[in-house]
This record gives sequence, C-alpha cells and structure tokens, in this order.
Amino acid sequence: VLLHRLANFQRVWSLPPNESTGKEVTALAWRPDGKILAFGLTDTKQIILCDVEKPESLHSFSVDSSITYMHWMEVTEESSVLTSFYNAEDESNLLLPKLPALPKNYSTTAKIFSEEKSDEIMKLLGDVRLNALVIGGNSGFIEIYAYGMFKIATVTGVAGSCRGLCLSSDLKSLSVITEIRDLSDSEAEITYFQASKLDTSLLSSYLPEVTRMARKFTHISTLLQYIKLSLTCMCEAWEEILMQMDSRLTKFVQEKNTTTSVQDEFMQLLLWGKASLELQALLMNQLTVKGLKKLGQSIESSYSSIQKLVISHLQSGSEALLYHLSELKGMALWKQKYESLGLDASGIEEAITAVGSFILKANELLQVIDSSMKNFKAFFRWLYVAMLRMSEDHVLPELNKMTQKDITFVADFLTEHFNEAPELYNRKGKYFNVERVGQYLKDEDDDLVSPPNTEGNQWFNFLKNSTHLKESPLLFPYYPEKSLHFVKRQMEGVIDQCLQKPADVIGKSVHQAVCMSLYKTSQSEDSTPQLFKLPFLWNDKTSNVHYVLFTILENSISKIYILRRHTDTSRSVSNGILAVEFGNFLNNSINESSDSRCYSCLDAHFYDDETVTVVLKESVEQEGKERVLAQLPLSSVYTDEDQDREFIWDSTKRLDEQSGEISTRTVFLENQWRVLENMKAQYVAVNGIRKVSCVLSSNLRHVRVFEMDVEDDGEVEEEEEEETT
Repeated sequence: VLLHRLANFQRVWSLPPNESTGKEVTALAWRPDGKILAFGLTDTKQIILCDVEKPESLHSFSVDSSITYMHWMEVTEESSVLTSFYNAEDESNLLLPKLPALPKNYSTTAKIFSEEKSDEIMKLLGDVRLNALVIGGNSGFIEIYAYGMFKIATVTGVAGSCRGLCLSSDLKSLSVITEIRDLSDSEAEITYFQASKLDTSLLSSYLPEVTRMARKFTHISTLLQYIKLSLTCMCEAWEEILMQMDSRLTKFVQEKNTTTSVQDEFMQLLLWGKASLELQALLMNQLTVKGLKKLGQSIESSYSSIQKLVISHLQSGSEALLYHLSELKGMALWKQKYESLGLDASGIEEAITAVGSFILKANELLQVIDSSMKNFKAFFRWLYVAMLRMSEDHVLPELNKMTQKDITFVADFLTEHFNEAPELYNRKGKYFNVERVGQYLKDEDDDLVSPPNTEGNQWFNFLKNSTHLKESPLLFPYYPEKSLHFVKRQMEGVIDQCLQKPADVIGKSVHQAVCMSLYKTSQSEDSTPQLFKLPFLWNDKTSNVHYVLFTILENSISKIYILRRHTDTSRSVSNGILAVEFGNFLNNSINESSDSRCYSCLDAHFYDDETVTVVLKESVEQEGKERVLAQLPLSSVYTDEDQDREFIWDSTKRLDEQSGEISTRTVFLENQWRVLENMKAQYVAVNGIRKVSCVLSSNLRHVRVFEMDVEDDGEVEEEEEEETT
C-alpha cells in the first residue's frame, strides 16, 4: 500500500507486504474523516486499520472470507437523542483515570499505546457519530463493522461474490452488486441486489441505541488490545537469566555423586557454615561471586518492572473494562430498547465474571512477586557472605550481622523452593522451580508448576465450609492452577462470545427487497484488472437515492446506464433507469457523418450528487484519436418528461436483453470536457469534495491528477496537471 499526497505526489509512506499481515491487498476504504485507511488482505483474510500519518496498524481483525470490496460510510441522521449522546459520550473519561501509556522500551509495544499522549486510542475510536465499514467478499459474504472495529451485522441471503456495496446514510438500505459465476458458463452474470429494509426496522429505528452499543463495544475491544500489549511487555521484562538458578541446580543434581539432597547441602552451609566440595565448586566456579551479584540485580529489576506493569497497566485496563461491561449490562437490562438488538444480560454477566477472575489472577501474581523479591533478597545476601568467606575475602561487618529471624527466613525458603521434584524433571527438564514468576507469563495450557499454597488461608477454609457461598454469583471464580495468560485467553473468549450475538440478530433482520439481473460480462473484459471495474454505486445523501452506473456494449458502443433506486423501498417513485450516449462534441472530427453516437464510455464515477465524471473513447478507434475526460451533469440526463415514461422491468430477463426498451438520452457536452493527450486513459477515480480526479492509464502505469473546477477564461488547457509514472 502506497500513500501519496495529492498536491505534489510526495510519498507519505509505504507498507510493504509481510508474512504476518498478508501479501495481497484487494480492497481499500477511507474512514469518512480521512484519518484512518482500512485495507483488506485476501491471503490472510485480515482487515488492517492504518493511521494516515504513519504506516502502523492501529487495529486488525480476521474475517471468514476473501475480501473483494469495502465501503466506509457515515450516518448523517440527526436527532435530539443522538446529540445528547454525542455530548455525554465522555462521561467515562471523567469517571475513569486515564490509561497510562505503555513503556516505550519494549519492542512489541504497538506505538498506539506508547505515545506520551494516549490520544492514539482516541484517534482509533474517532468521532462519536456512528460510521460503519461494510465488507463484501466471495460467496455472498457481507459484514458491517461499526466504527470499523466492531461487527454489528452479518448479512445473509446474497448470492455471488461482491463487486460493489453501498449502505445509505440513513441506514435504511444496503445496495449490493454481485458477480454470479455459473460453472458451465464461462461468462459471469452481474446482479444488483437491494437488500433494502436492511434493518430499516432495526438499525435505522434503533439508531441511538445501536450507536451507543457500538461505541461501548469499540471501547471494550481497544481495552482488550491494551491488556494484551501490557501482558506482552511483562513477558519481555521477564528475562531468561532468571532461569539460571534452576538450570545450574539441575546440572548439579545430575553431576554430583553424593546421596545428600541439594536442600541438605544448602542447609548444612546455613547451619555449620561449611559446604561440601561439590557445592563449593558449584558456587565458586559456576555461579561465582560476580555472577551472583548480577543475578540478584537482574531479578530485582525484572520483578520490579513486571510489578509496575501489573499495577499501573494491567489493573487500570481491567478496571476500565469492568466499568464498560457493567454499563453494557445496564443497557442490556433496559429490555424495551436493547433486547431487540440482541444484547443479552446473562452473557455480559459472564464476561464481567471473567474479567473479575483475571483481576484476581493479576493480584495473585503481585503477591508472588512480592514474596519472591523478599525471599531472594535474604537468600542472596546470606549466600553472598558465605561465598566471600569461602574465597577468604574480607566480609564487611554490616553484611555479617544475621539475626535468628533472618536464618529462619532463609531456612524456610530453602525448605520450600529447593526440594527436588522428579515429576517436574519429566515435564520441564529441570528438578527445581525456584523462580516462581515466569510460570504465570507462559502462554501455554499447562497448569502452574508451583501454584500458590492456600493451606491455612482462613478465607479459603471459610468458603470451603460454606454451602451458600460456594455457588454465589457475587464471588469471582478463582483458578489457582492456571497461568495469567490462560485466564486472559478465557476472558477474551467469553467477551467475544457475548459481543457476537447482536451481529447475528441484526443480520437476520435484513430482508431482500429487489434482485435485478443486469448483464453478462464479456470474456474480453475479464483481462482488465478486477480492481476498477464498473458497476459503480453511489448514495445521494440528501435525497436518499442509490444510483448504479454500468455500461453495456451494443454495436461496438458502450452506453452508460444509470439506475436509480430510492432507499426507502416502499416508495415506488423515481426508480428509473436511463441509458446515456454521447454525441459528437469534438468539432474537429474527420468523419462528420450522420452517426451522432461517437463515444464509448470506459469508466464512470460520481463526482458529487449532481455530476458524473466519465472517461470516453471514440468508438471508431484511429491512431491519434485521444481519450476524453468529461463531466456529465445529471440535470442534462433527468428532465421532467422522464416521469411519464417509466420503464417496465421484466424480471424474468436480464436487463441487457431488454435494453431496447430503455429510453436513451443523447448528450452533447458543452464545455465540461478535456482531451487526454498522449495517454491511453482507462479508469477514473474522483473526489468531489477536493475537486480533483485521477485518471489511470490502461496499463496501470500512469496516473494523471486533474483539478476539476479551475476558474479559467475560456482556456481549458491552462488546467494544472501532472503525470507520475
């Protein structure tokens, strides 16, 4: 994906294909505010949302089908309820503390959360006004994502692979153009579906509720991402050096030829101050005084970074998640508003419970870190002095002081951590698990090697003996045997499950209103790239009309057809179809013959609600005949007399089989055209807001950018133009 500035074609960034995201981009869509670009990858079936300023994935999700088309629209509907919601949206910012930015020094941290200002997350959430990313794929796959992140509908009942989509800005109608391939037939058939009443009942009438629900869901998915990244940072902070103790002791067990256990060896050193020769060799030659110091420092710095991450990031992220889920549960309990959208209170209750279990697990990790830090400190201090004595170095008097309490502490540590476990050796290849923190950060389904000891814990005993509390919904379930990663995965699964239901419910409410078979594609056309082919869909926001542009080749001339459908399918007005052909407007044409139909349409795009931009070529291709870029005003096509001649559609036939009965307009363009010199133009892409159009050559190698509304004094040629190859 390459992004260029329009003004000077300077490259802003490029995103090369890579293994993890994918290699084949098949669809692009801009968020209506232009701050985020979404692109769909066919080989990995992923959608990536990318920041316009830097080539970074802000968010990505997988879909079930290869993506062929994407359309990102914004809801323009206004209502007092919506306005009050737009203003109240920030209440969570008042109640919740700001999420601390993740530390920058970890490689995996996506930049999105590590900026000094965590506004990146707000950039991803964007404006409060609802916008929806509609994704179409092969075999009738269509999904709608609110804010480009959260799936609010899975549309079923459309056949063929999607070639174009358009969701009206009042959410009342979804137009789809698909290509249906018949196995026996080499040519594909292009069909127009208007799945109107797409939720006319649901999405549009429950717009405030849908907006609010979708907004909550997007908050929840950004928080899940934040927690995931915090956990990744914790895994990075835990270093491999911390495993040294376990591996050295295991090696010691394998090599020693005495019968005393490692635990006894250390105990003897503690009590009599004398070590066996083997232990002495282990300590002095392998561990060394310098190594011991380094190990102590590593453990301390590593543990304290993990501790900070748990307290400031993991806990604040989980609390924010709990807040949003509880609000969602409140919404689900307001049944008359949210029940019909498929929000289910019991599912959200389970999600809240899962987040509770995750917070418990994070707390347990904090306790383990805390006790490990104390234990290791005392143990290393004692061992350091013992090793200095062995090497007959001078021991500083302040290090020499050891109270009875310290001795007991070290003895307890040795008893608890230094007993050999043959079954652990079979499982992990080591006899010891002195280091207890790493096991929580391992992303595996195995149980913890040394789960915390809950014996004698009064609360646990109380729970065990109480029949009523065991089943209480108020208590979060606790998984003493499982790692933090395991509980996080479980939590993500439950939350996904509870957010899945509305998409199915809303998707099932979509009914197909119209299905029209348009035309067969010809074989020759298939050699052109899939990317830019007509038909083109446009939604006129002010009058709520969908337009479909397509061309049908007749007698070697491509006429352009404009199909007009109202988004409210109950209305039968203005559902017209017209064919447009272009008369001879280049006066210098050699053959001033009576045949006025001189131009074939190659590509067409809506420039704005009143104008269509077209690329034309002369139907009699001669050397030196140039292609033409022209603006076609709809006012010259739709005149008042159209209302009388309504085209009667015979639904048993394809449109191209009854094209003779469609009224045709011959248009002579006055001055809104320009010859494209030295360029075999084929495709056009326009932006009416920025008043530009880009023309692409048939070999896809040349792009020309035109300013469309230049004030000129009859001199068309002064228009600024540039070409990039």
